[in-house]
Amino acid sequence: MPSAAGRGQGQERRPENEDSSAADDYAKERYGVSSMIQSQEKPDRVLVRIKDLTAEKADEEVWVRGRIHTSRAKGKQCFLVLRQQQFNIQALVAVGQHASKQMVKFAAKRLEESVKLQLSLLVTQKLDCITKESIVDIEGVVRKAHQKIGGCTQQDVELHVQRIYVISSAEPRLPLQLDDAVRPEVEGEEDGRATVNQDTRLDNRIIDLRTSTSQAIFCLQSGICQLFRETLIRKGFVEIQTPKIISAASEGGANVFTVSYFKTSAYLAQSPQLYKQMCICADFEKVFCVGPVFRAEDSNTHRHLTEFVGLDIEMAFNYHYHEVVDEIADTLVQIFKGLQERFQTEIQTVSKQFPCEPFKFLEPTLRLEYREGVAMLREAGVEMGDEEDLSTPNEKLLGRLVKEKVTIILESINLALNLKPDIVESQVFSCTNCSKLLIQYDTDFYILDKYPLAVRPFYTMPDPANPKTSNSYDMFMRGEEILSGAQRIHDPQLLTERAKHHGIDLEKIKAYIDSFRFGAPPHAGGGIGLERVTMLYLGLHNVRQTSMFPRDPKRLTP
Repeated sequence: MPSAAGRGQGQERRPENEDSSAADDYAKERYGVSSMIQSQEKPDRVLVRIKDLTAEKADEEVWVRGRIHTSRAKGKQCFLVLRQQQFNIQALVAVGQHASKQMVKFAAKRLEESVKLQLSLLVTQKLDCITKESIVDIEGVVRKAHQKIGGCTQQDVELHVQRIYVISSAEPRLPLQLDDAVRPEVEGEEDGRATVNQDTRLDNRIIDLRTSTSQAIFCLQSGICQLFRETLIRKGFVEIQTPKIISAASEGGANVFTVSYFKTSAYLAQSPQLYKQMCICADFEKVFCVGPVFRAEDSNTHRHLTEFVGLDIEMAFNYHYHEVVDEIADTLVQIFKGLQERFQTEIQTVSKQFPCEPFKFLEPTLRLEYREGVAMLREAGVEMGDEEDLSTPNEKLLGRLVKEKVTIILESINLALNLKPDIVESQVFSCTNCSKLLIQYDTDFYILDKYPLAVRPFYTMPDPANPKTSNSYDMFMRGEEILSGAQRIHDPQLLTERAKHHGIDLEKIKAYIDSFRFGAPPHAGGGIGLERVTMLYLGLHNVRQTSMFPRDPKRLTP
């Protein structure tokens, strides 16, 4: 790769289609296509991150590596937009002391010219120009912009290019245009401009993942995992790793992937549930794990995947499983707080393409009993039985009812007191009774407790006060389930009875049941879907947007 001080022979290839001779090009050493980087040298050069190019660095000379997002020629100059992950900056190549007209032309060759040139060469030669999405190294001077540069994250500065070298060229024809991929659907419909559908995105996922929106989504998702670990380790939990190839279905159902295991068959784990419990029996007391979960459900909804990342928690408690419920709820609240504090840039980036109300949550977290949720749904006109599980539409409706409850109360107070909404809100906070109402309802995150025993797995502890209910709970974000959990049965005799009731082959779960025969503490836990949490926190509409390489019944590649 060419260095700032000088370059050896053969280190870069000069453009082959220039009108002027190389002798007239005084900047010929300042641009070109670098030879392939094969770790042949270690240049004394520091590459600055684009996000760090601010007004404080004005007049500094820097080296930057990024992708060519767009290029636009104008007279004797060329404007480039250089992109690095979700950040971009405008770069200017202008004829002058450091740039010749040949250098400007090299930087300004448009996509259409590149395609025509490649066709004329019958794709036998590599293009000597810069195509969209090519990776370049640029040396330039940071200059303050006379006015804010719209369309760039670095709006107060631009980069005046002195050297530009292509590190890796992209083919001229891209399977999708990144500008189309980040355009809000509403804007595309109103203006008649192109957008990119989901299948095209997923078929060309490598390109789609380069968009600022995708970069922000998965940066935030990484933050969820980091905050999950940080919070639980601070609470005294131990991270464990559990087997993903198992001898029996984890949840006791038929929705499992069967795999060949030497001369017999095995299954891909639907959950780390059984092994988390074994660790509790082994006196680890508080454990968590992060890993893949497999569900052979032929479901093509917006929220189902056949493989997803599970964030699982298990914990021994003293006297009541609500000790665990409160710990899990607080863990999620700490995650939500951390995302607000650390990832505002990413949240704002995603909201530009997918506008959404900020995620709301309360402390302490609202906890309703299942019967209360059913009663709210019945009041809204839904017909359902006491032991019937929530359908997806009913989950969403209940989420809206929980969220809208305060809005109704505030409007009532507003009419009664004839006050402005902002005054009403302050009055509510100063009123003890009203404050209680506000805390209970205006939230996107809540817990539904005491589910019917009939709709829960075999290892769920029955409610001693009501044989039809159980010590189990789900947690919801924006009206959709993100966690399912329960107190587990820690008595081997009761566990055996419940397994028989569910029709499970006892021989296949013998090791699991035996782990409770030598003394087991009362314990509870739950499993969280990482992709769902990311989707619902950001207010997105399909879990495939938050799965880097999604797997569903119809997709096994890339």
